[in-house]
Amino acid sequence: MARAVRFDRYGDVDVLDVVEVPDPKPGAGQVVVAVVAAGINPGESKIRAGLLHERWPATFPSGQGSDLAGRITALGAGVSGIAVGDEVVGFTHQRASHATHVVVPVDQVAPKPAGLSWEVAGSLFVAGTTAFAAVRAVEAKEGDTVAVSAAAGGVGTVAVQLLRARGATVIGIAGPGNADWLRSLGVMPVEYGDGLAERIRAAAPDGLDAFLDFHGSGYVDLALELGVPPERVDTVIDFAAVEKYGVKAEGNAAADTIDVVAELADLAAAGTLTIPIAATYPLDRVRDAYRELERGHTRGKIVLRP
Repeated sequence: MARAVRFDRYGDVDVLDVVEVPDPKPGAGQVVVAVVAAGINPGESKIRAGLLHERWPATFPSGQGSDLAGRITALGAGVSGIAVGDEVVGFTHQRASHATHVVVPVDQVAPKPAGLSWEVAGSLFVAGTTAFAAVRAVEAKEGDTVAVSAAAGGVGTVAVQLLRARGATVIGIAGPGNADWLRSLGVMPVEYGDGLAERIRAAAPDGLDAFLDFHGSGYVDLALELGVPPERVDTVIDFAAVEKYGVKAEGNAAADTIDVVAELADLAAAGTLTIPIAATYPLDRVRDAYRELERGHTRGKIVLRP
C-alpha cells in the first residue's frame, strides 16, 4: 500500500493525517512516480483552512501537494521516451504529491538534472513558476528598479534572482534577519514595518518601475502610492486589490508548464539559481512541517521526504 496525506474537513494542521491508500496505477499517457521530495506551500495551508473555498474549494477527503521529484516506477499505455527508474522533477494538479507515490501525466515530468539535490528538485514547481510568471508579468528589464515583498520567502527568493538575471535593480522587503542573505543575491534589503514607504523612497530616489507582491496586506496600495503604474504591479495574493485597481495577478497558473520547471531545474543545477532549503520533514511529520511554515518567517522552502 502507498501512503498519502489526507484531510476530511477544513481546519488547522491537526486535520492532516497520513493514511494508507491503494497503490496508484497509471492510465494511458501517465506515469507513477515514487516521491522522494515534495515541497510545501502557503497556498496549501490556506486551502486546508478553508480560506480559499470560494476560489479553490476542497473535495473531501482531500489530498494536498503539487511540487514533486522522484523516480518513475510504472508507465501507462502509450508512454515513450522515459523508463522505469528514471529520476524526474515535475508536478501534479490533483493535490496529490504529499504521498509516497503519485500518478501524473507524462508531460508533467522532466529529467532531473544529475547535480540537482532532491530537496531543491522537489520544491521548484509552485514557488518557481509563480516567481517566473510574476517577473514576466511586469516585463522587468535591464535598468528597472523593482521592489519585492516577502523577498526572502519561497517565491520571493526565486523572483529576486530572476529579476537580477534580467539586469534589474531589486529592493527586497523582508525582516532584518534576512538582510545579509538578500545582499548576497545582489538585492538591496529594506525592512518591512512602519516607515516602509520612506525607506523605499530613500533606497530608490528615482522611483520604482515595478512591484511584485508575494505577501498581501496592503502592499499593492503601497506600490500605487509610490507611483508604480497598475500594469506593472503583480500580486499573487491580494485578489481584492486586483478587482479594485486592475493590477495584475499572474502567478503559478500563468506559467505551470514542464518547460518552465525544466528551465528552473537547469538554472538551479548550474548554480545560477539558489533555492534555500529551510527544513526537511518525513511524511509522518507533515503537521510539524506546516506549523513551521505557518509561523511565516521561513527563508526558502520546507520539504517533505516521503
